[in-house]
Amino acid sequence: MTPRERFRATMHYQPRDHCPWGEMGFWPETLERWHDEGWPRDVGLHGFLGFDWVRRDLPVQTSLFPGFEPETLEETDQYRLVRRGDGVVAKEFKGELSYNMPQWVGFPLNSRRDWERQILPRLDPATAGRYPDDWDEKVQKWRQRDYALGVRMGSVYGYLRNWMGLEGISVALCDDPGWVQEMMNYVVDFFCACGRRALEEVDVDYVLLWEDMACKTGPLISPAMFRQFMLEPYQRLTSFIRERGVELLFVDSDGDSGPLIPLWLEGGVNGFYPIERVAGMDAVDLRRECGRELRLMGAIDKRAMASGPEAIDAELARVTPLLEEGGFIPWCDHHVPPDVSLENYQYYVRRLQELSIEACA
Repeated sequence: MTPRERFRATMHYQPRDHCPWGEMGFWPETLERWHDEGWPRDVGLHGFLGFDWVRRDLPVQTSLFPGFEPETLEETDQYRLVRRGDGVVAKEFKGELSYNMPQWVGFPLNSRRDWERQILPRLDPATAGRYPDDWDEKVQKWRQRDYALGVRMGSVYGYLRNWMGLEGISVALCDDPGWVQEMMNYVVDFFCACGRRALEEVDVDYVLLWEDMACKTGPLISPAMFRQFMLEPYQRLTSFIRERGVELLFVDSDGDSGPLIPLWLEGGVNGFYPIERVAGMDAVDLRRECGRELRLMGAIDKRAMASGPEAIDAELARVTPLLEEGGFIPWCDHHVPPDVSLENYQYYVRRLQELSIEACA
């Protein structure tokens, strides 16, 4: 089977030669550690590790474009105060790991005036450059591909939360709910307009949506607020996508997103990742609760990867029923962190490959 055939068969619970294996991503410090531990710098990571599935997404720009001009506003020996491309001002502490959380200092969206002057001009779907100049050539090549291909089509809450800050959007949901609803409705229309060409010109295998709307102990908004503000926009967005032939729609949300998953399903989403174990998420429980309608990616506890073979074997044994059933691709439950040694990760990959083949025999 080709990687594309294997991906589609897995996600539709059909026979396949094995479950795909790959990874969501890696911390830069992880990769540097692995070079020090034996991964040659002139050898590609996926080939070195033996992955057979690598996520590929269409090069469509569906966020602020052009972005804000990145700039350093202040720098000391301890930190750097920067304005990022999304307009957020952040204090980045020197010497910290790359994925550590900075201190959020300021946000570009604080009022209707900011929305109209700072954000809306950057959310014009007709802006030149949202698609690459050689798009037509790429489309011809994609028609011959043997791998799964997806497209990112934004979010209903997550982008707004980034531009406003968690406190900002939380207060606005209570103090000016009409405005928040207007923005959510607008961004959905914007994503549909941006993604239309991709969905109509390319045989897309899946769509990715991004929210990150939960922390370790639960969602950042209540299910009631999701239903009030987000359900109808989600249904419009997912209907637009499905009408153009895409059957697999995944949402990415970290933390304990469990209370929101039934609402995502009602909104037309049928896939979820990365299923963070440290937040209490469990792929086996999700399959039991939601059934086969919910496809899953991720779910492998990064702490087990760091602990070594015994913990890795136990973690893989836990998800083996999902490998057998289908509708599931195992990844680390977020990017692989730098406390995972190359030796442990290679052991994980070998065992995952063995179990993935055995599960489909």
